[in-house]
Amino acid sequence: MNLLYSRRNFVICIIHYCQKRGLVCVFRIFSFAIMSTTEVNKTLPTHLQKLQSLTPHEIVTELDKYIIGQGAAKKSVAIALRNRWRRQNVQGVMRDEIMPNNIIMIGPTGVGKTEIARRLAKLSGAPFVKVEATKFTEVGYVGRDVESMIRDLVEIAVAMVRAEKREEVRVAAKNAVEMRILDILIPPQVRRPGSFGFATGEEEEVIENASTRDRFLQQLQNGELEDRTIEIDMTDSAPQMHVLGPIGMDNMGIDLGNMLDNMMPKRTVKRKTTVAEARQLLEQEEAEKLIDMEAAMQEAIARAENMGIVFIDEIDKVATTGGSTGGPDVSRSGVQRDLLPIVEGSTISTKYGSVRTDHVLFIASGAFHVAKPSDLIPELQGRFPIRVELDSLTEEDFFKILTIPENALIKQYQALMSSEEVELVFEEAAIKEIASTAAYVNQEVVNIGARRLHTILTTLLEETLYNTPDNITDKTVTITPDFVKERLTSIAKNQDLSKYIL
Repeated sequence: MNLLYSRRNFVICIIHYCQKRGLVCVFRIFSFAIMSTTEVNKTLPTHLQKLQSLTPHEIVTELDKYIIGQGAAKKSVAIALRNRWRRQNVQGVMRDEIMPNNIIMIGPTGVGKTEIARRLAKLSGAPFVKVEATKFTEVGYVGRDVESMIRDLVEIAVAMVRAEKREEVRVAAKNAVEMRILDILIPPQVRRPGSFGFATGEEEEVIENASTRDRFLQQLQNGELEDRTIEIDMTDSAPQMHVLGPIGMDNMGIDLGNMLDNMMPKRTVKRKTTVAEARQLLEQEEAEKLIDMEAAMQEAIARAENMGIVFIDEIDKVATTGGSTGGPDVSRSGVQRDLLPIVEGSTISTKYGSVRTDHVLFIASGAFHVAKPSDLIPELQGRFPIRVELDSLTEEDFFKILTIPENALIKQYQALMSSEEVELVFEEAAIKEIASTAAYVNQEVVNIGARRLHTILTTLLEETLYNTPDNITDKTVTITPDFVKERLTSIAKNQDLSKYIL
């Protein structure tokens, strides 16, 4: 045990020595040496490890925890996600020939289209971005901001990779922080070669108070000095300057703010804090020094290219039903033509480098109340070979939505009330009455799917939420069928329902 402790302290001292003298390469090598063997022996990146453990059946099972019904859509996205992992394991030139099968989901609002894509991205750990197709219909944005969806995807991939890299070097960063704090508490007293007599050229620096520093290091590692106040030097995190460049500069992937920020010298500020707070403040700073940012950027670009998912919502709003009425640059057809090369596969310039979209998975969705999928231009239709129709929600679906998912609305309200030490209880018959009312209102007014439950429950529990905790004496509030009818029947019978509920 003592031998292991001595070796560990030796490695820490070497890291600290290299860091102070700017020996970055040696610093990283020794930092890597103290990482856990599980981190060193990883055979697959984190995002591929997640996909490897998820079969299509398991993906659907996970989606069932949050989304009711829509089995066909879940099956399609599960196959598409598994194919991402399968392609990564294909050897040779065939890997580049395998293109993703993009998906278009058709169904009314509020039936789970967006939720399926969002949960899919969380399951896979892949870079995911959601964009609104209507954003690209605005004058002055077409042809320029369409590419911003890929830039947003890369930004998310960069953030993911940096977070993973920080976790990998967390142990080394923690040790480096301990040495910085130790230098503040007990500065090293160094006797340099030639301090006494004549230097022979072979002497090395000697830390005369090494035993005291070792004792304080042990106390620091045991958490005995956490409340002590120290003064630390930190890099000044001044707000980044936002520089408005020429029109079209966004397309070139140039960030003038970052460019000017990098040209200015870094400033340091002194700050008094406790040892415990200093650990948190300095750990991220030390982790950034350990990360090879160039390699991290390249990995992020590769992940965005091969694992990225772009969800294009409201694509039916750019479909043309009677031909274009405006110029080609601002018409709906013009937006589709701008989307086409990105979906087909092109190279987009970003501030991190060029990104190819050939293997990015695109999932589009739309209600298609007025337009039809066939109203999209043929070339764009061909790039979404898988079409899935999602069903409207029934009364039975509403009941399941209120009770089965892990994030069910009833469970959310129960969690909110528990913070007031009040138990909110729903009788089963009351939940069925709520589901029946939601289905009826959707049928009579506008079908907004599961979002109707938000408005129904808000109306139902308004007085209860308002009176808690001031006028609530009973620690248990029970929602009965009679209570539901009393609060909702008068609204449900009103002809102008939209006046009361959305």
